[in-house]
Amino acid sequence: MLRIGITGGIGSGKSIASRLFHALGTPIYDADTRARWVMENDPELRQQLAAAFGPNTYDENGRINRPMLAGTVFNTPALLAQLNGLVHPQVGLDFERWAAAQQQAGFRYVLKEAALLFEAGSYKQLDRIITVFAPLAVRATRVLRRDPHRSAADVKSIMAKQLSEEEKMQRADYILTNDDVHPLLPQVLTLHNTFSAPLQPH
Repeated sequence: MLRIGITGGIGSGKSIASRLFHALGTPIYDADTRARWVMENDPELRQQLAAAFGPNTYDENGRINRPMLAGTVFNTPALLAQLNGLVHPQVGLDFERWAAAQQQAGFRYVLKEAALLFEAGSYKQLDRIITVFAPLAVRATRVLRRDPHRSAADVKSIMAKQLSEEEKMQRADYILTNDDVHPLLPQVLTLHNTFSAPLQPH
């Protein structure tokens, strides 16, 4: 079974591309959603996060206080590195368990959707990488339309902390262009057919 990563900068449309793959029957591991689950359900990790970032890391219902945590670490590289160092290894283990179950179920390939696939090092668990590309101006417009609470400066700051599009594309095995000009579905179908083909013996 092939393990395929799909990534892209904020506003690139990687989640839309993932939904198209999912509609074709592909299992999708959403790293952001699963990270939240692991942070809330792994007792050891909960203890570590509360010790590192304070008692307000979780709310009264035991849910992760994302706004507080994001505000604490976003502009402090050392704290962000500390958070990632605690969370990413546990998400990696969670993905391994999930992928093993999909292989047992007989799927030819799965997708792991993650914004920080390269930055977090999780690309090392994967066989191929897809990068979803869109020009900066298109991405910024999408994010501001989707998230009206964000300012243009917020979006620019987020983009500055992510790997550049050029580097993502250089490191990817496949590129999906989602620029509102080239239709996305035919590109996804082509890759789906490629990944679904029987693996050739070496």
